[in-house]
Amino acid sequence: MKKLFLAICVLGLSMTASAQNTAGKSDDGARIALTPYIPAQIEGLTPAVKASLSNKLSQIATANGLGGSSNSRFIITTNVSVLTKDITPTAPPMHAYTLEVTLYIGDGLEGTLFSSQSVTLKGVGTNETKAYIAALNGLKTKDPVYQTFIEKGKTKIMEYFNSKCDFILKDAQTMAAQNKYEEAIMKLTSVPEVCKACYDKAMDAVAPIYQKQIDRACKQRLMEATTAWNAAQDLASAENAGAILSQIEPGAACYKDAQVLSSKIAQRVKELDQREWKFQMKQQQDNVDIQKATIKAARDIGVAYGNNQPDVVYKVYGWW
Repeated sequence: MKKLFLAICVLGLSMTASAQNTAGKSDDGARIALTPYIPAQIEGLTPAVKASLSNKLSQIATANGLGGSSNSRFIITTNVSVLTKDITPTAPPMHAYTLEVTLYIGDGLEGTLFSSQSVTLKGVGTNETKAYIAALNGLKTKDPVYQTFIEKGKTKIMEYFNSKCDFILKDAQTMAAQNKYEEAIMKLTSVPEVCKACYDKAMDAVAPIYQKQIDRACKQRLMEATTAWNAAQDLASAENAGAILSQIEPGAACYKDAQVLSSKIAQRVKELDQREWKFQMKQQQDNVDIQKATIKAARDIGVAYGNNQPDVVYKVYGWW
């Protein structure tokens, strides 16, 4: 991997913002990942309000060069205070809300606040929930008022990766040594590309761990496919085995063995039904794309692992 040890994470704020925003637009992998987090104690938090607020946080993050993520240590969260709540003297009467909405970016695992920004919003609706949501709709995703708030949060997160890079790499290697390959991959692929020096080290470290992960998965799936096929060795068994074989990565050590099983099944299907078995395993990328494809595949594993974990309990005490 080409080493471009750019001092992005120690440059001034304006240069940092430019580098991040450019990368963020071109590739989701380059974005700093934030998890939208809605605290349960917000006043008036009905399920509809919670969904609306979470969606707004995701939109604000994405529109400002930050990527949405599940269970990231870094969060964008909010607190909403109801300043006024009135019934209008109209026919029919309407509910009118004035809200103070404060946004926060920080390290939700360590409980460290990085930046905050407050806005005052008003909304009117036929009931309290609709009035509340109408007010929240006033949160504009690219409002200039967020710029300093967003950039300060980005800079603090980048400083984290710069200062903790060696610990991140060491933790990932420890996880891999314990056969926790998916967890190690998630940790390494969480390093954003905009922190180039740490990102390059993380991508160098993730390749051999990814190889171990797909080798292990290949063995498991080959065994499952073999069992599925041997159950009856008929057309239904062929379909079941094929669905499993199709998940095997072409770079895995047992890929050729999987191809042998696939050929065996295809031959038997033709004997049974005089037809070709319409099945194709994953094919290897050409050499030009293989590195990019490997990084993407590793990142997909990390994202899937993170999404399947229980929701993280974040520490936001003292943020408001």
